[in-house]
Amino acid sequence: MIPLKDDLPTRSAPAVTVALIALNVLVFLYQASLQIDGPGEGAAQAFALEFGLVPCRLTSACRMAGDLPSPVFTVFSSMFLHGSLFHIAGNMLYLWIFGNNVEDTLGHVRYLVFYLASGVVAAATQTIVDQSSRVPMIGASGAISGVLGAYFLLFPHANVLTLVIFGFFWRLVSIPALVVLGFWMVVQILNGLGSLGAGGGVAWFAHIGGFFAGMGLVLALRPRSAPRPWTCRGNRPLRP
Repeated sequence: MIPLKDDLPTRSAPAVTVALIALNVLVFLYQASLQIDGPGEGAAQAFALEFGLVPCRLTSACRMAGDLPSPVFTVFSSMFLHGSLFHIAGNMLYLWIFGNNVEDTLGHVRYLVFYLASGVVAAATQTIVDQSSRVPMIGASGAISGVLGAYFLLFPHANVLTLVIFGFFWRLVSIPALVVLGFWMVVQILNGLGSLGAGGGVAWFAHIGGFFAGMGLVLALRPRSAPRPWTCRGNRPLRP
């Protein structure tokens, strides 16, 4: 299932969401320029190794040669790096669809704090699971998973226009966010359990940690005047 858009209007312009998307795209374009100007993919890989989050550096389980930034700094810098066009396109699509309504609920400043905090918890979760890994973790997926967790809690009955694909057949279907995001979470958990003991690949536990972090953080940061979780159906609030 590929979500394309939801049916919830917003009261304010999603300035922070747009800024985050723009920053991610600019960093990706810089990474792409390294592949063009550098010796093959070596320069781009070195950039990812330098500013990506290497779990064993964060846990002090290993030392890596070179003048690298602080491991704590890479917790944040890694959120703006991506490995491919498909990687960033998928992440930014999810951020655009679900981020604007979460930002509208929290307000711009709270939303930025929420986004970064979700990314930190996501990174910590993956690091705890694979403390000795030397593979750099990159991508906004952990922070965006927090956005999905918040949306899941705030707007479970919103409808999401989704592209459903079965082999060579496809269809556009309007599906409740509860189903779309619930299915997404089940996939992350199953893949995470299947990846235990395997090196590299997707940081599934960052997605899981970010999702649950988002659910908790949105409850802590949500203004009192915002819609309560489970009390919104589509764009009409329900009575508690």
